Amino acid sequence: MSVIDVAHGLGISNAAMIKKLMQLGMMTSVNEVIDRETIEIIALEEGFTVKDEVVTDVTRYDEFKIEDDPESLVKRPPIVTVMGHVDHGKTTLLDTIRKSRVVEGEAGGITQHIGAYQVVRNGEPITFIDTPGHAAFTEMRARGAKVTDIVILVVGADDGVQPQTIEAIDHAKAAKVPIIVAVNKIDRVQANPERVMTDLSEKGLIPEEWGGDTPFVMISALKNQGIDKLLEMIQLISDLEEFKANPKRLARGTVIEASLDKGRGPVATLIVETGTLRIGDVIVVGNTYGKVRTMQDDLKNRFKEAIPSQPIEITGLDEVPEAGDIFMAFDDEKVTRQIASQRQSRQREGELKIVKKRSLDNMLGDIESSDKELTVIIKADVQGSIEAIKGLLEKMDIDGFHVNVVRGSVGSITESDVTLANASDAIIIGFNVRPTSSVRKIADEQGVEIRLYSVIYRVAEDIESALKGMLDPTFEEIVTGQAEVRDTFKLSKVGTIAGCYVTDGVIKRNALVRIIRDGVVIYEGKLGSLKRFKDDAKEVRQGFECGLSVEKYDDIKVGDVIEASQMREVEVE
Repeated sequence: MSVIDVAHGLGISNAAMIKKLMQLGMMTSVNEVIDRETIEIIALEEGFTVKDEVVTDVTRYDEFKIEDDPESLVKRPPIVTVMGHVDHGKTTLLDTIRKSRVVEGEAGGITQHIGAYQVVRNGEPITFIDTPGHAAFTEMRARGAKVTDIVILVVGADDGVQPQTIEAIDHAKAAKVPIIVAVNKIDRVQANPERVMTDLSEKGLIPEEWGGDTPFVMISALKNQGIDKLLEMIQLISDLEEFKANPKRLARGTVIEASLDKGRGPVATLIVETGTLRIGDVIVVGNTYGKVRTMQDDLKNRFKEAIPSQPIEITGLDEVPEAGDIFMAFDDEKVTRQIASQRQSRQREGELKIVKKRSLDNMLGDIESSDKELTVIIKADVQGSIEAIKGLLEKMDIDGFHVNVVRGSVGSITESDVTLANASDAIIIGFNVRPTSSVRKIADEQGVEIRLYSVIYRVAEDIESALKGMLDPTFEEIVTGQAEVRDTFKLSKVGTIAGCYVTDGVIKRNALVRIIRDGVVIYEGKLGSLKRFKDDAKEVRQGFECGLSVEKYDDIKVGDVIEASQMREVEVE
């Protein structure tokens, strides 16, 4: 509980409460959370006894399950998760099915966020969850398997069974769901489907044509071969398994992805597992709650309600939830607020304990203990990336070192993150987000290291190398300056010209640039041109205006920040 809540409960003033804490050797503010033991000591002095609140099934709703009447259950669409090794064609398969492109917009060509989509075949919908393929996303892939009915295991006919293929099999088996193997890239000259079937049969997936119970479908996602047969197999298994749910009850389901949108606030992609979610419903999601304000699918079609197995993007939550959180609708808004408040208090208390522990290590000069732990704060553009990075780092165990994640949250790097990093002796990892020049300056003053990334597996490589003492970069990026876009102009031959004011440092003609919108990196590329009035300029310094264009990018908007940098070779000693 916070100091102010304890004081209120005991019927004493905040000043008296703080005085009692000072007598116990604790310097706190009225909003700081204190532990149970301290509360008990002060309560006994005041003649009170501390008792645990009775936790009902409603407040423990994660384990609270309503038994549905079999007669109320109706058929629902199957939820299908696509898994497999990186580059084996999972995203291309989904692109072919839903006729859209995803790969080109992803850093490094790797899908980095879980998405959920619904397609219709012969009048019957099928829900697809797209999970990333790289080993760094094991946590996200496992989370995808929890809500799935059927797993499609994509294996490249030219590459065979790979480490992530085996991981995907383990997740699917743990979820106890049917597996359909899609042997992809059969159009390639070096394709060897027989080898894939042999290797997978050794892993327990024996093809039906060999007397087993695992369907194998030969496909070419790129050339649209065998896709209809794959969809037919999904519907066949769906009919055999008889997936059902009760739409006439309060909704319950899982968060697939979550992010913070400047215009709309917290946005979450949900899959409804049972019940019907409607606009205006009050829901609890992990540590937050809210009233559903809008609902739309991946094509931005608006909905007033979402039925079982339907993926939907909602707004109206109080804060950004975590991907993988269970959501549940309630009739009473007061109950939802109470549950969320209790969970937030427990989270703050846990975070506080971590910070105090690190500070204590430093004060006591316990160098041996401190050196064996790398404390990290993770900031990213979406929640799924945080979970992936967190899961990856916490599994590292190199020469007795381990990584301790103090905080992981969505949004740009702020002054409070730098303050927490300084207090807990942490480094800040930013994924697809950038600090402002003022935040960077504070970090430099306080000696807080900020590392920025756009591809997740590089986070793991850098941290692992650092822990092994082998981090030895050949080049390093030097941020030279930032400019704010004040106006934009369209020229037919050139594209978009941004009229900018240089707010920090210097912008040089051949610089690498990032376009930052609301603290999130939306594009990385090269500066196309740089002018002062009508003349070309080699550089423009702080306090001056300039016109610039970015190569192969025209969607520059007023308010964007252009960050310029240069790569400098580091001399190896």
